[in-house]
Amino acid sequence: MKLWKVAPLDREKAKQIQQENEIPPLIAMLLQIRGFSSRDEVQDFLNNNSEIGDPFEIKDMDKAAERVKQAIDSGELICIYGDYDADGVTSTALLYSYLETVGANVIYYIPSRETEGYGMNIAAVDSLGEKGVKLIVTVDNGIAAKNEIAHARELGIDTVVTDHHMPLSELPDAVAVVDLHRADCKSRFKSLSGVGVVFKLIMALEGEYCDTDMLLDNYADIISLGTIGDIVDLRGENRVFVKRGLERIKNSDRPGISALVNASGIGEKPITAGKVSFTLVPRINAVGRLGSSGKSVSLLLTEDYDDAIEIAQTMTDDNTERREIENSIVSQIDGMVRENPSLVQDSVIVLAGEGWHQGVVGIVASRVKEAFGKPAIVISCDGDKAKGSGRSVEGFPLCDAIAACSDLLTHYGGHPMAAGLSLDRSNIELFRKRINEYAAEFPKMPYDTLNIDCKLNPAYLDISAISELECLQPYGAGNPTPVFGFFNMTIDNIIPVGNNKHLRINLSRNGAGITAMCFFVTPGEFPYCKGDVVDIAATLEINTYNGNQSVAVYIKEIKYSDDDSERILNANRAFESLLCGRRLSQTVLKRLLPERGDFAVVYRYLRNNGGYRYPVETLTHRLGGKINFGRIRVILEAMKQLSLINYTEGMSDSSITLNPTSGKVSLEAAPVIKAIKEAIQ
Repeated sequence: MKLWKVAPLDREKAKQIQQENEIPPLIAMLLQIRGFSSRDEVQDFLNNNSEIGDPFEIKDMDKAAERVKQAIDSGELICIYGDYDADGVTSTALLYSYLETVGANVIYYIPSRETEGYGMNIAAVDSLGEKGVKLIVTVDNGIAAKNEIAHARELGIDTVVTDHHMPLSELPDAVAVVDLHRADCKSRFKSLSGVGVVFKLIMALEGEYCDTDMLLDNYADIISLGTIGDIVDLRGENRVFVKRGLERIKNSDRPGISALVNASGIGEKPITAGKVSFTLVPRINAVGRLGSSGKSVSLLLTEDYDDAIEIAQTMTDDNTERREIENSIVSQIDGMVRENPSLVQDSVIVLAGEGWHQGVVGIVASRVKEAFGKPAIVISCDGDKAKGSGRSVEGFPLCDAIAACSDLLTHYGGHPMAAGLSLDRSNIELFRKRINEYAAEFPKMPYDTLNIDCKLNPAYLDISAISELECLQPYGAGNPTPVFGFFNMTIDNIIPVGNNKHLRINLSRNGAGITAMCFFVTPGEFPYCKGDVVDIAATLEINTYNGNQSVAVYIKEIKYSDDDSERILNANRAFESLLCGRRLSQTVLKRLLPERGDFAVVYRYLRNNGGYRYPVETLTHRLGGKINFGRIRVILEAMKQLSLINYTEGMSDSSITLNPTSGKVSLEAAPVIKAIKEAIQ
């Protein structure tokens, strides 16, 4: 369960935005909720009026352009040193394509994720020196490559850094360091991806006669792929890049992009940022995760459509293989957690396995985070060494937590929501202990949150109102797809569809009904019944079928209306703290200690229903709200310890079955009950 949060709405301010801009009330509400206030801000956002800023606002851009021009004019061999993710790949392809067009002597280099890792490395620099490279231009990396750039200088190779990651305390000694986050950089827009920074370099190379509109016509498709792939805020200049790019992707004259669109099967309908994010970007990333990002660059550069089709199919196959590897690791983790629940009872989950593919552990960490609502770090072991990747929940800076354990690590880096690390295998258990000690000192560990933009009355749900949402596109980081809350809805019918893989649910309130889709949930996995009163969080679209339009409601989350998500999460945290030996107040301990009658209520319900196979938090409602969730967890743990039940929880489901019993069992004998009573005394 996530913490449900409905964004605060200033109705007077929303009304002012509506009147000043002559826009529909729903749009005005959403803009107010998302922090827009002035008329200029609103008009700029809705009409995409942001100008692409002067590239020379960025510190060292003049030096970078001058050095690259010198290399072009003198025929020096230039190497674009890229990265293996979508932003790095598109950055490489963009700059290579431009430099080749203007007659530069240029090659590119993408390091192997598995054997070389992120960023520049000494061996690669040596290899480039042997090839005669005289200038390296880094894209989407380089800001932390102090030693490698110094080594390149010793070999007679100059370096121009273009990056968008946070600098370290000391900048590398390069000819130019173009990074928006330099303390002395006065550029106004700081949220560019790596490919956005490269576009600014190209503008600088074009000089005073730069035709930005023409450059966007030529390159917006590539730029938008990298911008969406790097999950930067889709506001300001990034919004311009993506809106222009989505138009170009749909009808791209670049064979590689056309082939990729066709291979992914999204070419029939309008192409949105969401479709790019979930279909095209994973294919670009997949080849890097499996060790061959050069394919992605080749795809974006090729002018031969037959070659493009072949590469795009290879990328699709790689993406399928990536999913299979990912699912295999998730399956292993599921088994580990069922066998040893304590692995996910820590505040920060740390999981390790032998030979897990390093290219996918970050995605797996994201799935673990989603499943358990906590920061998660997944580590792959290879002999005595180990590498890991983590994902966090909003409000817990994972990079700081990892940095607090830096003495145990051989390498680390990242940002608040995602980070990577390397360490000796022998230090994994100590790392798990230390990072959780850091979390214990954190003022309050945040919960994974479901952010709801606003509540909607189902009576006002119509095609015209939802059609108006189109003006907020493209959605992405900084401008997420709106999520609406429909509260106190009665389930009228549950209809399996798609060979029982999905559910169509009819709901109503005060006579107003809606039909909502719940994808990838089978009837046997759905804990709700006809007549239940629930809250749903959903996204909305206009669905067109056979020329007819209707409002499509897609459920993201569902819960019983009488379930307080924060109270349930607090109770669960208290229970886990008890099992982990963390100190709890007397008040909390007393709330966790069940009465004898509570055991009887839970046992009777399980016996009468043949156990329970749904998310355990839904038991609070099924038991009529008579027992708080913390006590339910303690009761189930006690029953498990006394062998009254088999109880397992995995990544996506749980199962409670009763065991045969003979004679009476003393509930007081359960270790968890003894622990609470000892702590209270």
